[in-house]
Amino acid sequence: QVQLVESGGGLVQAGGSLRLSCVSSARTFSSYAMGWFRQAPGKEREFVARISRLSTPSYIDSVKGRFTISRDNTKNTVHLQMNGLTPEDTAVYYCAAATMGYDFRDWGQGTQVTVSS
Repeated sequence: QVQLVESGGGLVQAGGSLRLSCVSSARTFSSYAMGWFRQAPGKEREFVARISRLSTPSYIDSVKGRFTISRDNTKNTVHLQMNGLTPEDTAVYYCAAATMGYDFRDWGQGTQVTVSS
């Protein structure tokens, strides 16, 4: 099982930015697709962004143009740069890893992102 550790969450005002990071314990990090999900209070966990093994990104419509996912295979790390944050982005953000397609089986503990209005 892969261990994933997220960091970079915090409290920010609307319009601000945060950069989330997730470090993986995988020995073959480049063979994993990576993703970011979030769960707001009282809501189900939802997909935010993913990046393929070849670094092709994909986003939920609500974050397109504001969030950027990237990966650094030399550091076993995936990032989520979040700009133009709104209170609707407030949630616990989770990093996830998939060995087969985009079947995310390994999850981090999450990092809280709070956006004040």
